[in-house]
Amino acid sequence: MRPIRPLLAAASVAAALALTATACGPSEDNAGGEPTASASQTSDGKITIPEDLKDRLKEHGIDLDKWRNGEWKNWDKDKWLREAKDYVNPIIEDLWDPDRMRDAEQPERPVEDEDISGDEGVTDPTPEPVEAQAVKAPYHSGVPEAGKVLFDGPQGSMVCSATVVKDPANPGKSNLVWTAGHCVHAGKDGGWYRNIAFVPSYNDSGKTGAELEKATREEMAPYGVWWGDWAQTSEQWISQGAATGGQGAPYDYAVIHVTPEKGGNGKSLEETVGSALPVEFNAPAAPKIANMEATGYPAAPPFDGQQMFQCADKPGRLSLDAQQPTMYRIGCTMTGGSSGGGWVAQGQDGKPALVSNTSIGPVTAGWLAGPRLGDEAKGIYEAVSKKFAGR
Repeated sequence: MRPIRPLLAAASVAAALALTATACGPSEDNAGGEPTASASQTSDGKITIPEDLKDRLKEHGIDLDKWRNGEWKNWDKDKWLREAKDYVNPIIEDLWDPDRMRDAEQPERPVEDEDISGDEGVTDPTPEPVEAQAVKAPYHSGVPEAGKVLFDGPQGSMVCSATVVKDPANPGKSNLVWTAGHCVHAGKDGGWYRNIAFVPSYNDSGKTGAELEKATREEMAPYGVWWGDWAQTSEQWISQGAATGGQGAPYDYAVIHVTPEKGGNGKSLEETVGSALPVEFNAPAAPKIANMEATGYPAAPPFDGQQMFQCADKPGRLSLDAQQPTMYRIGCTMTGGSSGGGWVAQGQDGKPALVSNTSIGPVTAGWLAGPRLGDEAKGIYEAVSKKFAGR
């Protein structure tokens, strides 16, 4: 075993703004633990936003009305918020309509075959491809925790996969979603993506792309659309992450706190879908794990991103940098779009637990690799949980 370099603490808590005309009213959460500014609802049902909250939006160069009316499409460098504390994701109701959900494409693959030669760490032989298997519909019956992350970038609307995970500060009432860092932040050459939302059990009935042409929003998002009012990824991903070459991949994970787009019925995400997976940190090294199962919505050919697939394999090891943690790797033919999807293995208590997420894979789509979740990932998870403790 090679030594693991001491690492910086997880990303500082991001200042997230969730603004929506719901019965609860919009609110702001800030890193300093100061009192939050909440909107109020007038007797005629209109939402009023406190002046200080408007001022804080203006500090980011954001006029809420202009943003909702299309200003978010401005990807000028000065408008692409980058730092951890700058996360801003105002809710735009009905933005993710059936057409936009269906047409969202996979993000760029974060690694290419030729970029991983000459690794100096512990790397096992390339695994044999494992054919991705279609998940039996309805997806919610077998994998209720899985879903899609939708987001906008300069190239248009994009998609990743994600998993509902337990929240230690809110037992049984989690609003936490686990995904890849590159599904929320562009890494060293960009900033936070926009309009980040989670759709649990997307296309639950397993309709084909052609059948979805006439599907309603409720058919595509049977458990609602949940917007990310808070997102946190590693400082390593923000400073190192890149679309190719695997830079930052050992730290390519993120936690999103979500809220229902239209206010919901008072139930949390976990209560709504009926399940959430525990997260196992510092899980055993690959040789000690008998089986890992990856779930996702692959969107690059031969897949179209509309249906859920899984791969199961005994993991091996992949090292992209001898100075960074070795990653898990499995054989799998899933493609882009499956990024961020959860990897599940038997936890210490013998029950299924999330131990990694899809991060990288070759353009030939024969295998996938995911980060080993250590103290850095645990710090991010606990910070987001603590931020929303009791809420």
